Amino acid sequence: MDTSSEPRWLTPDERAAWLALASVTMRLPAALDAQLRADAGLSHFEYTVLAALSEASDRTLRMSQLAVLAEGSLSRLSQVVTRLENRGFVRRSADAEDGRSTLATLTGEGWDKVVATAPGHVAEVRRLVLDPLTRAQIGQLSAIGRRVMRAIDPQDECPGG
Repeated sequence: MDTSSEPRWLTPDERAAWLALASVTMRLPAALDAQLRADAGLSHFEYTVLAALSEASDRTLRMSQLAVLAEGSLSRLSQVVTRLENRGFVRRSADAEDGRSTLATLTGEGWDKVVATAPGHVAEVRRLVLDPLTRAQIGQLSAIGRRVMRAIDPQDECPGG
């Protein structure tokens, strides 16, 4: 670690890379959110919650585990799950194995919503992120994402990595 008092300023190449990444991290979520709201009436976070449940065993997860998978706080997740419950997509119940925990379960209607929504979401992910890249760049993007995530949180297991 550099202990000098002078900041380690970004080089022009580093600055360009940083600004490109910062732009993507700010604009991509809004673009994905806009597509999901227009096509499915869901926010990106709501879809992420439904998709995580759709991939879970018995389509059920503890709320604490779901918050981690959805990259959201428990309070934000609780608000979203309440909205999803009101729409009939999710059901909450007490965890029989741990009375302190609450389970979220994807309903049949929720499953149908994920199945109907996923093709449009995947098409938008392809259009915005994957189609503009070469196969080699997709591999590089994956490796870069995993390395940055390890720097942010060494304990984190980046999906797909």
